Amino acid sequence: MALHNDLGKKGEAIAKSYLEEKGYEILDENWVYGKAEIDLIAYKNGLMVFVEVKSRTSVAFGQPEEFVQKAKQKKMELASLEYIEIMNHQNEIRFDIIAITFKKDNTYILNHIEDAFWPED
Repeated sequence: MALHNDLGKKGEAIAKSYLEEKGYEILDENWVYGKAEIDLIAYKNGLMVFVEVKSRTSVAFGQPEEFVQKAKQKKMELASLEYIEIMNHQNEIRFDIIAITFKKDNTYILNHIEDAFWPED
């Protein structure tokens, strides 16, 4: 597996553990619909949360969350609509980003951005 894939998987595992510690139930991981993938789908207190996890080893080119562009947001929106329909979810939803920056000493900084975006038409 490529090094960037390893980093992504490590970041997703950290994000999953973080959300579980915060009381979220993880409904799905790496859920795919068409060309869209949602890294984590979580649930807490009637709220369904679609989470994009971005992991980086450097912020030299920007913060990890800055790499969730409009095209990715739109794909997540389309996939989330399908998931909502399949699950017959009737309550609120939210789109979050969990940005993880790994340091050289194998520690990391985690930034959970709730309500990070709402896809536009």
